Amino acid sequence: MKYGICPLGIIPLRNDYNHRSELVSQVLYGDCFKIIDQRKGWFKIRNQWDGYEGWITKNQCVEIPEEVYKRQESSELKHAANLIDCISLPNSELFPIPLGSDLRSIDFLNHKFEGEFTTTKNKNQLVKTAFTYLHAPYLWGGKTPLGIDCSGFTQMVYKLNGIALKRDASEQAKQGTTLSFIEESEPGDLAFFDDKEGNIIHVGILLQGHRIIHAHGKVRIDSIDQTGIYNKESQNHSHKLRMIKKIIE
Repeated sequence: MKYGICPLGIIPLRNDYNHRSELVSQVLYGDCFKIIDQRKGWFKIRNQWDGYEGWITKNQCVEIPEEVYKRQESSELKHAANLIDCISLPNSELFPIPLGSDLRSIDFLNHKFEGEFTTTKNKNQLVKTAFTYLHAPYLWGGKTPLGIDCSGFTQMVYKLNGIALKRDASEQAKQGTTLSFIEESEPGDLAFFDDKEGNIIHVGILLQGHRIIHAHGKVRIDSIDQTGIYNKESQNHSHKLRMIKKIIE
């Protein structure tokens, strides 16, 4: 088994080994992964944090020994805390990294970081973290304040607070405890929404006062009731509520 790490701010994770293939997610600076297959110029990887799989180009990653992979897997989370920070190279050149970049293996990469970082927090910080992404534009497969999708948003908010969520909304919906009514929920719980066929297609984070923060066009705040998300601008329900989940007590 081979292992790797992302040495750049963001690299695309694609559905197939082709630059025109669908962007299914992103790998952020410092993310470690297993290399489970390869084609000319491409690696298929399995992300360490959530087990998500996809293809990246070989020239955008660095292979690492198994001990570095396992050390990161067992160590306390340490993330870049600002929307955009910078890493310095040995030759003093700089490059940007986004919020949520993993700093645990920075010594192996021989990089330096002098900005603010976060360590594991708790559920009480979830809403504050969520507001950090407010107005970030929607991007299918995105995971950063420069572009993010609905499940990437919930996953990153929870990850920055030391809580593991799967990558896709349909998988996140299988985690945690189901609540019967909105009135039972607390800020930080997740609400899931389905389509006419019953497929989970959307997720957001509940706030106080029957409100929800979610990525739809941009990361925005809307009202929510037992029917779903009510968009004040269009004056209709944009998403149909399927379930509410409490991920942590």
